[in-house]
Amino acid sequence: MTFESIRQAIVDDAENTAARELGYEPLYAAGAGARIVVVGQAPGRKAQESGLAWNDASGRKLIEWLGVTEPQFRDPDLFALLPMDFFYPGKGVNGDLPPRKGFAERWHTPLLELMPDIRLTVLVGSYAQAYYLGDRAGRTLTDTVRGFRDYLPGMLPLVHPSPLNFRWQARNPWFLTDVVPVLRERVADALT
Repeated sequence: MTFESIRQAIVDDAENTAARELGYEPLYAAGAGARIVVVGQAPGRKAQESGLAWNDASGRKLIEWLGVTEPQFRDPDLFALLPMDFFYPGKGVNGDLPPRKGFAERWHTPLLELMPDIRLTVLVGSYAQAYYLGDRAGRTLTDTVRGFRDYLPGMLPLVHPSPLNFRWQARNPWFLTDVVPVLRERVADALT
């Protein structure tokens, strides 16, 4: 398989008919030379409508945490951006709906097989952490992120950088003092 054939298969998949009818393209980025993969939840409405992954306040915060420039973050030969679902899932009662079950299981593996140089997987939010860490994840997202060193050097779990998580960040100041500096160091190492 190639990146192009996978993208076309995602577009053509009957499970994505509703997104296709809305004019949505699968929203992810992947390149053969990628060194870091960022696994997130699913695109937000603004990002989906713009056609650019992480193109919102959450993306700006994530780029800041990573300690890179936006051009670096947008370079698919440096960063692969693979949400758990490549389409905006729609609005729910308490924010966006969760990513569809089974989507990552179907599409992440063939994409990752085309990126042999991945050195770091950044797991943003509970959906990515549950999928990639399984039983190794902590009891809660906070436990998982607090125990980030347990998953190094290959993986690093983060809280979602959404502005809606300001209360979590205020209750957990160790995130900015303990996790973000290590994240930046691991990102810099992976990109060299």
